[in-house]
Formats: sequence, structure tokens, C-alpha cells
Amino acid sequence: MLYSSRFLRLEKKRMRGPDVLYLQMRLQEQSYHSGPLDGIFGPQTAAAVTKFQKDKALTANGIVGPDTWSLLNTLPQTSEGSDGNALAGISITIDVDQRRLYYSSPKLSVSYPVAVGKPQTPTPLGNWVIVQKTINPGGPFGARWMRLSVPWGGYGIHGTNNPKSIGKAVSHGCIRLYNKDVIKLYDMTPLWTPVTIIGKSYSGRILRMGDSGSDVRYVQTALKELGYYRSAIDGFFGPITEQAVINFQQAQGLLVDGIVGPATWQAIQRELDIARGNVEP
Repeated sequence: MLYSSRFLRLEKKRMRGPDVLYLQMRLQEQSYHSGPLDGIFGPQTAAAVTKFQKDKALTANGIVGPDTWSLLNTLPQTSEGSDGNALAGISITIDVDQRRLYYSSPKLSVSYPVAVGKPQTPTPLGNWVIVQKTINPGGPFGARWMRLSVPWGGYGIHGTNNPKSIGKAVSHGCIRLYNKDVIKLYDMTPLWTPVTIIGKSYSGRILRMGDSGSDVRYVQTALKELGYYRSAIDGFFGPITEQAVINFQQAQGLLVDGIVGPATWQAIQRELDIARGNVEP
């Protein structure tokens, strides 16, 4: 399945947050962004992203998805190294199946309920570290933000302005906590703290003619919402579904093969986010 944090892009109501600020900082280090480092995705940031994508032979659409993040994070960057405050024995484990975060130190062990990524945009499993911390980012990021070292997106542990989402699989891959909990966690967690994310992996199938299932149903529903599929949502990948996929691939400049592989999955989710105005992390 698609591994992507929210797609950063130019919207009428500007996207903002610590992930935008990190993007601006990385672009500035590569001499692409000369505007303010304000965490607001405005025209200057969009232009910098487009120029970077064009120079690096990426699709120059000004939208920051996994490909742009991955390449940007492979380039040299200003590094502060270990801040000297990381304490031996501190670690965080997040179980996406239990939707629980476990904090451990020599003096304290505690756990908190969390919201995690939905199956279509799952929380990335693996071993990461905390590389950025921000107080009061606001909006959907809540009271605190701690960025993870995932190279292909702007994933983090953060608060929320939607406390009813805690305990559910609803995010774009980030880990949400109640604000009261994330404030406590933030104060106990230095930079470079290791974070291990475990649980069920949503790998996703490559879908083609003859397949059936809930994932085919999801593709049909998505393409119907985007105006490419006009038949019954039956979960069967037949000729009508294949033609809808082909039409979508042609419109997006993708390889036209009628098969829903990683690039098509990513494009479907990106276009859904844009169509819905979804800017949630």
C-alpha cells in the first residue's frame, strides 16, 4: 500500500506546519528556497519545489510526495549531530496494531493511546530516531511535534485538534496523541531518541485484470470520486475498471498499462487528497 505522509502543495488556504518548515529548510540548504522560513506553503515555496523537481528530473508539479522527499533527504544537509542530551536507555516503541505508544527510560515506563495511519496511508514500520522538535505547531499538529527520520515523508509524533481520533487508524501515517500526553512525552524525549514502530504491514497488492477484493473496491470508489469510473462498485477488476485505470494513468502522465502498481497507487491517493482538500497529517 502507499507509504506517504500528507502531500505538501499550494492550496488556497495555505498548508502550514513543522513539516513545511523542514521542507523549506532543506530547500534553502540546496539554494532553492530564499523566502521566509515560516512553515507556510506559499507561492515561493511552491516555486522552489517545482524548480528542485525540474532540476532533479522529477515530475515538476510542485507537490511534495515520497519521490521528492526521498531525493531531498539523500542530499547533504546541515546536521547538528547528537545534541548531547540524549540519555542512555530512553526509547519509544509504537505498536500500530494496539494503537499504543510505549516510552521507556531507566526511571520510568509509561504508555499512551495513539492514532495511527489508515490502511491506505499506513504508519511506516521500522527503526527511526527523533530528528526535529517543535513547540505549539498548532492546527492538526496540536501542542507538540517530533519529526521521525523516515526519508520519504514528513512523518512525526504529534498532538491533535481532533481528540476523538485517538485510538483509531485515521491519519496520513503520523502518530497522534492527546495534547496532554504529547506535552509530557515531548518533555521526556530528547533529540535522537530511538523510535521503533511495529505491527502489521500493509504492503498492498499490484492490481490487474481478474483480481477481486476490498482493495479493488477501494480503487473503484476512488476513481469514481475522481470521475474516471462510472460503473458499479463490485470489487471485481474487469474491463471497465481496467479502462478507468488506463484513463487515469493517461491523465496523470503515468505508464499506461491498466495495472495499479506503486506509482498509480500514489497518484490516486495524491489526487484524492487534492480533490477532498485533505491536508491532515
